[in-house]
Amino acid sequence: MAISFTEKKLDNLHWPLVLCTLIICSLGLWNLASATKNAPVVMVKLQFWWMIVGIVAVGIWLFIDYRWLQTLAWPGYVAALGLLTGVAFAGKKVLGARRWLSFAGMQIQPSEFVKLAVIVILARFFTEDETGIRKGQYGIFDLWKPFLLILVPVALVMKQPDLGTALVTFAIAMTMVMFAKVKWRDLIIMLATGMAGAYLAWHRFLKDYQKQRILTFLNPEAYAKGAGYHAIQSVIAVGSGQWSGKGWGEGTQNQLAFLPEQHTDFIFSVWAEEHGFLGGLLLIALYAFLVLAALDVAANARDKFGSFLALGIAALFFWHAFINMGMVTGVLPVVGVPLPLFSYGGSSVVADMLGIGILLNVSLRRFMF
Repeated sequence: MAISFTEKKLDNLHWPLVLCTLIICSLGLWNLASATKNAPVVMVKLQFWWMIVGIVAVGIWLFIDYRWLQTLAWPGYVAALGLLTGVAFAGKKVLGARRWLSFAGMQIQPSEFVKLAVIVILARFFTEDETGIRKGQYGIFDLWKPFLLILVPVALVMKQPDLGTALVTFAIAMTMVMFAKVKWRDLIIMLATGMAGAYLAWHRFLKDYQKQRILTFLNPEAYAKGAGYHAIQSVIAVGSGQWSGKGWGEGTQNQLAFLPEQHTDFIFSVWAEEHGFLGGLLLIALYAFLVLAALDVAANARDKFGSFLALGIAALFFWHAFINMGMVTGVLPVVGVPLPLFSYGGSSVVADMLGIGILLNVSLRRFMF
């Protein structure tokens, strides 16, 4: 009996990636239930339904060829910039920052979806542009277009202000640029330019509280009762988990409200306190597998566009996990970056699930000739 087209699709699905994603989501919900045990709003239920929305979106997306994104790259990019501009004028202001738009009674954070728009537009550029192909490698003057495409949304996100998302967006984009065969000489020039830009940003663009976060990272004890409080309490939580943790719902830093933003930026601190070094190692291994699976999709994609898409999604998950875990363990400054599929947040969960959908779509169609 002939096998149906749908059955062939299911057979060719990247099941290890699907399984890894579901495990991270399940552990995230379990951990969030502990982190918000005493919260007035049942966040775990809201998170569950956002995950369902993401899963449905992935299911629908699998039936659409990912190459349509090449056609929709520019409209999607312009729409993303439009949303960021809308945030600047009509966004909801919370704790001094405008990052959310109200839509049909829901709060949407456009900057989470901008990262996907940047990935798609850069994938299209490096697929269709012939400059680098003729020369073998891109020179610095060949890259002014992609840098413009990167810097415009990054500047709009910085304006909100949202330093963490701006840094992650820039890191994702630069990862894609690095894999586009840039000359070593020009890489050094870009590094020097980046350092000069960082100096300019420090003196002209960063807010006082953002500067203080970096100074706090260098010497948190000096700001123990102020900006350094978050970092110190997080390190205490992670360290107190010791080898196997205190058990679900038994983390004192979390349950006694010493740990700030325990459901979003510091969700890994809750996990490490309650499940210890072994639990932390398990979660790191899951994210490492997720990134490696994405790189495997990139390496085996049927075309250059699919390869760059998968590479961008791999960079998205890598930089989010690396920066989040780094900041909660005191290795990096606290910049407000969520842990993918683990931290609470509807926009971030749906955007992450769409990223998984892109990976599955690219992987699935490598068999369709």
